[in-house]
Amino acid sequence: MPELTTEQRKRLTKSDFAYVDTNGERHLPIHDEEHVRNALARWNQTAFESAEAREKARKKVLRAARTFGIEVAEADEVATGRR
Repeated sequence: MPELTTEQRKRLTKSDFAYVDTNGERHLPIHDEEHVRNALARWNQTAFESAEAREKARKKVLRAARTFGIEVAEADEVATGRR
């Protein structure tokens, strides 16, 4: 997966990320297939400010996975919503 440069990351919109915290920090880019796969792999490494924020991000990641035709196992942590 190509790493985003600072300039590339700046050009992405908030909607290109699964989670934007209250400080405006953007987490888990989901703008392309490779980054969605990475977001799925790193899901359990991401700290969320609240259960509500985690759930919203979870839904965005799953929606992005469907968009790119990525199968997510039913037992996967992102699919179940459990930690």
